[in-house]
Amino acid sequence: MPALVDAVTERGVKLRIAQVAPLWTTIPPRTYGGIELLMKLLIDELVARGHEVTLFASADCVTAARLHPVVETNLTELMTDGKCYCYEHYVNSMMAEVLAAQAHFDVVHFHMSSAWLPLAAAMKTAALFTMHTSPHHDDEWAMRRWPRVAVNGISRCQMRATGLRLAREFPIVHNGCDFASYDASFAKGQYLAFLGRLSPEKNPLGAIQIARACGLPIVLAGAPMNASESRYFEAEIKPHIDGDQVRWVGGVNHAQKNGLLRNAAALLFPIQWEEPFGLVMIEAMACGTPVVAHRRGSVEEVVDTGITGFHASVLDALPELVPQALGLDRASVRAHAETRFGFHAMVDAYEALYRSEADRAR
Repeated sequence: MPALVDAVTERGVKLRIAQVAPLWTTIPPRTYGGIELLMKLLIDELVARGHEVTLFASADCVTAARLHPVVETNLTELMTDGKCYCYEHYVNSMMAEVLAAQAHFDVVHFHMSSAWLPLAAAMKTAALFTMHTSPHHDDEWAMRRWPRVAVNGISRCQMRATGLRLAREFPIVHNGCDFASYDASFAKGQYLAFLGRLSPEKNPLGAIQIARACGLPIVLAGAPMNASESRYFEAEIKPHIDGDQVRWVGGVNHAQKNGLLRNAAALLFPIQWEEPFGLVMIEAMACGTPVVAHRRGSVEEVVDTGITGFHASVLDALPELVPQALGLDRASVRAHAETRFGFHAMVDAYEALYRSEADRAR
């Protein structure tokens, strides 16, 4: 290993870090792309701290790091244009290039599926896989087979069952948010907001029903991401859109998202699955907007009851919580959330993991 790693545990030592992107979306994302947004914050702050960072991604990314382009355009756009069909060809090529260049890095941080974890196990350079999704049987098989590769989660609930089954403790790094990039409003909003994929798991239909039960209008932002979600949207959501009590604004960029959230009375988060984190919750808090959520997945870790919002274990109870959420002090919502989820804390945690893993790989 390079001499730099010999002193990696010393405070302030600069690291050579490779960041490996999923290739699906640009960094930063133009609209939807939670992983890519977090990577943008992480990479730019690492560069600002003096680390030497290389990003393996598509050539259409904008980054403060050195960009190592793998393919000319993100795969979502290539597939939409009929210019590529299979994900594996591109990500396997990227993995080959990462392995070939590994000696130039002290640590390689992967933000991809653990399907590629076995290739990381072949590296001499330290590797870290961040699980951005909920682990399933195949993920656990790979982690059991290759325990030497470091893995971290983004919430305790996400990794709890896997940790018990594998008898392994996974470090947790909560996602962060750039609060300075959100223009908060501390005035009471006039509508409820829903922001996310228009899918049964995200449950925009439940959000519409909650808004109706409260007698408040709702604005939906987001789009279906595949054929199944498009069918769901056409059958379950579109019939309710009237442009008055139920409005749909489609996918939103950062400025549009900021406007939607800062002017909302509350964000509804009526998920129907074990969401690993739910970045939109802290984005709403950054705007001063409280969250009313179904207590599944990471909700209990993210929403502090009576401070940044409310949550309940049954969907039918959520309409009763909306008036309570509207009574919260919005300045306090933002201030409290920033102490927990400002992105500098996320970068601190990853930086510590990099140093630990680079030291372990000496």
